[in-house]
Amino acid sequence: MRISDLSRHTGIPIATIKFYLREGLLPPGTRTGRNQARYGEQHRRRLLLIRAFTTVGQLDLMSVRTLLAAVDDDTSTLATVHDILHDVLFPVGQPPVRSENLDRAWGDIDEFIKELGWQVKPAAPACARLAVVLATLRDLGCACTIDFFKPYAEAAKRIATMELDLVPSGQGGDGAAVMARSILLAVAFAAMRMLAEEHLIALRLAGQA
Repeated sequence: MRISDLSRHTGIPIATIKFYLREGLLPPGTRTGRNQARYGEQHRRRLLLIRAFTTVGQLDLMSVRTLLAAVDDDTSTLATVHDILHDVLFPVGQPPVRSENLDRAWGDIDEFIKELGWQVKPAAPACARLAVVLATLRDLGCACTIDFFKPYAEAAKRIATMELDLVPSGQGGDGAAVMARSILLAVAFAAMRMLAEEHLIALRLAGQA
């Protein structure tokens, strides 16, 4: 298909497709002339993946580039794909200001992971993010103990098990599919939580009438 057909089939403007081509996010098509090329199904799928990462996942192009490089790496395993996702979704940025609550939260998170029996790297970026969340809740005066996160852990484990059951054991499988599912379903989980809250608030307000 021509670039105009590719644009029509994906809903992505031609100018954007050309930008992705220049940036190397989209592989070049097969040359058919001086300024013409043909594109195939792999280009259509790649564009849809990029759009999923940037629009639904709200990732910047540097993060998208990192994920696509992992997709293109035939040696990637499920573990390496997950590590790359982990680093992209929970980047190590400017360290937060140290506080008594943050120091205590780090200890609480460490003990919490041990209590769950989860095999997690001590320096996992998500642990750092969780510690910051817990410390911030306490800074804001929320009476939040680490036990508050137990239902989250139980739900997260069930969901993660369901997702990983779709991937052949011990393999990276389709790296693009693994990454897309992880990112998109994280958004879906957050959306479902908000819908559940809206439902429960409506019920409580109805009960007060």
